Order: sequence, then C-alpha cells, then structure tokens
Amino acid sequence: MPVHDYDPPERFVAGTVGEPGSRTFFLQARSGTRLTSVALEKAQVSALAERVGELLDEIVRRSGGQAPVPALPAAGTEDTAPLEVPIDEEFRVGTMSLAWDGEREVVVIECFEVDDGDAEEELPTEPDPTRSVLRVSLDGPAARAFTQRALSLVAAGRPPCPFCTGPLDASGHICPRANGYRR
Repeated sequence: MPVHDYDPPERFVAGTVGEPGSRTFFLQARSGTRLTSVALEKAQVSALAERVGELLDEIVRRSGGQAPVPALPAAGTEDTAPLEVPIDEEFRVGTMSLAWDGEREVVVIECFEVDDGDAEEELPTEPDPTRSVLRVSLDGPAARAFTQRALSLVAAGRPPCPFCTGPLDASGHICPRANGYRR
C-alpha cells in the first residue's frame, strides 16, 4: 500500500478545480518537491474541516487553554493561493480518520483510497494493505489554518435559492417550492 506520509507538510490545503456547480475538490500536501493531491467530495471536505475544528476546540477546552492550539487562526496565516500544479490525482478518498497525538501534540489526518465495494460491505476493522493512504500530521496553528480555508472553500460554492435552499446555477434552477418554475 503506498503511504503518502507528511509529518509535517510544508503546506496542506483543500482546493478546487472548475467552476461552482462542477468543481472537483482536492486535498493537497507538499513537502519540498514532493506533492500529493487526492480527490474527494465537497461533503467530505466540509465534514473533515468541521471535525478538525471540533477536535481542536475540545483540546483547548480540556487543557484549560494550555495546549499549543490557538483558539482562532492567527492573523496573516491565511493560505489563499491556488492548488499547486500539476494536480495529478493519486486516488479518490473513501474513508478518513482523525486523531490527536497527545505526545507529539499534533492532529493526524488519514485519508484512505476508496474501494468500490465500500458501499456494499461493513466498515473494515483493519486498514486494507492494498489501498493507498494520505497521512498528514499538523500542529495546532496549521490545523486551524487548514480548517479556516476548507470551510471558506465549501462556503464559496453556488448561492442557495432563498425558497428551497438548493444551489442556484448561473442560469437559475427549477425550484420545487415554485411548482417547477425557473428561479
């Protein structure tokens, strides 16, 4: 199983390619000249960012503010640069895991390659040695910066319809709350 391990990465970001409504979402890690890009769904980016934020908040709460985790991203740490090229998809993400390594005081994110049989089987109890893995270890400030960018990326999609909350395309959409009329 190819393991793409970044401990720590110089850069770890979520990004997209394409226009809203037809974007492809990626996680991208870089250290030196080594670059790994994995594709995933918008909902996975959103869930990962939310869970990382919740984990960091819990660490701050449990430590009474003594853990090396900022409560908010530091000013000026925003990474707004686009994904680095070439964007070569190593694999598509299926399952992900998230953990706090208390000894090293880092967040560990693991993204496992999707298996076509994932939907039909129960969740595996052990990692499949034939699947690829992206493993990233982030300190508190880097994890907060990742979360901020990822949540902003997800929110930057198509605006919601004020009536049904479905996404609006540039040409409008067929709104179910307007009996099928275009909005």
